[in-house]
Order: sequence, then C-alpha cells, then structure tokens
Amino acid sequence: MQIHILASGSTGNAVFVQMGSTKILVDAGISNRRIEKGLAELGVRVSELAGVLITHEHSDHINGLDVLVRKYKIPVYTRCRTWQNIGCMGNLPAECVQAIEGHFILGETEIEPFGISHDAADPIGFCFYHNRKKMVIATDLGIVTPTIERALARADLMVLESNHDVDMLINGPYPQILKQRIRSSKGHLSNWQAAQVLARIPHKSGTKVMLAHLSQQNNHPDLADKTVREVLRDAGIVVGQDVFLFPTFPSQTVSQVI
Repeated sequence: MQIHILASGSTGNAVFVQMGSTKILVDAGISNRRIEKGLAELGVRVSELAGVLITHEHSDHINGLDVLVRKYKIPVYTRCRTWQNIGCMGNLPAECVQAIEGHFILGETEIEPFGISHDAADPIGFCFYHNRKKMVIATDLGIVTPTIERALARADLMVLESNHDVDMLINGPYPQILKQRIRSSKGHLSNWQAAQVLARIPHKSGTKVMLAHLSQQNNHPDLADKTVREVLRDAGIVVGQDVFLFPTFPSQTVSQVI
C-alpha cells in the first residue's frame, strides 16, 4: 500500500492511494491540471484511477472534480447528501455519480467510510484494507468521536488532521466568527487534539502518522510535530519507534509506503 498526498490544506486537498494494482484518488480539491501533473510525477495517468472518493462538498475538496470527471469519465463515490450539495453533479456523466453508505469493494481494496464531525452535509473519512494492512484518512474533524477512534485504531498508516495551534489561532488575524467555527465541534482538529487521540487509541508499533490539513496562518509543521511529540512522550509513546510522524503541505507531494 502506498499513499501520496498531492495537496493538503485550506487551499486544496487531493490524496492518491494505491493498493496492489488499484489506484484511487481521495478528494479533488485542486485543479485538474495539478492533479494530472501530480500523478504524472508518480508515473500514473489519471485514466488509470479506479475511482475518486469525496469526503465532503467543501470547495477545497472538490474544486477540480467537474473537469476531471468530464474529461476522464471516472466514477466518483460519496454519500447521497453530499451529492445533493455538489453543484457540478448535473454536469457529470450519470454513470460516474455513485452513492455509498456502508463498506464496498473497489478493485483489490475494501473501503469502509465512517462519519466525521464537520460543518458539511454528510462528511466522511475512509478506512482502506488490503493484504492485512489498514490505512485511514481522517481530516476536517471538529471532534474525535468514538466512531472515529474505532476507525483509527490499529492502523498501519493514518492521515490525521492537525489543523491549528490554539494560541496561534486565538491571537491570529482571522475574524472572531471564523475562529469560533474552526474551534467548534464541527470545525477542525488542533495539534493538541490530534495528539490526544493518538495517545489514546490502540495502535500498532511503528504506525505512520501523516499530520494533515495544517493551517498556513495558524500552524507550522515544526510546531505540529513538537506538540504531538510532547503529548505522546508524556503518554509513554516513543516517536521514531512506536509512532512515526510526517508533516504534509499545500503544494508539495508527501509519500509513504507500508
């Protein structure tokens, strides 16, 4: 299993995952041109994708969807209520619009969607299973619910939101209403919250954690790493042995293999 985060953050999100011969894109929040370029740098053509999975309808997760799907006729999978809030749905070939509820199989991969807490119609994260390995994508989380904890437990690799540093957010330039939205139960996960859930859940030794959706205004990769590392240390979890941490970026591909 391999994962390549093409972009992560409020300016756009797109994640390429490959399990065996099955190639999947999770979210298309950057332009079709950037998706094509990012995949080409990995030696992958867009036409090779088995499907596109959409976590929710916010623009930073679907900006490139319209052009991508009309050009390549790739099936897109998301929840019914999410489809109802995706404005470009009417432009897409009907056979490409696929609604999901429970787990399903795509190529060689079992995919299990799970509900998350965010201010969207019906937002979801995804667990991927292949050859006894488990990979989880969980971003845009206001809070970590028991459902999310169960999804993250014992993952070999996870993409987990670590959006903001609370002090930077409080003292930063955002208007108060936006600060409240980010800190709400349907907003985004802070570095400290991400660290707390990592310290709390059952995990495999050597789990790889990609810290994602870092705010460019209210966070920094080094600060996210430091905060998570300190909380895990206090919980008796050794970073670099029990858990490995990797930052992600808005315009730089970050890759991991398990």
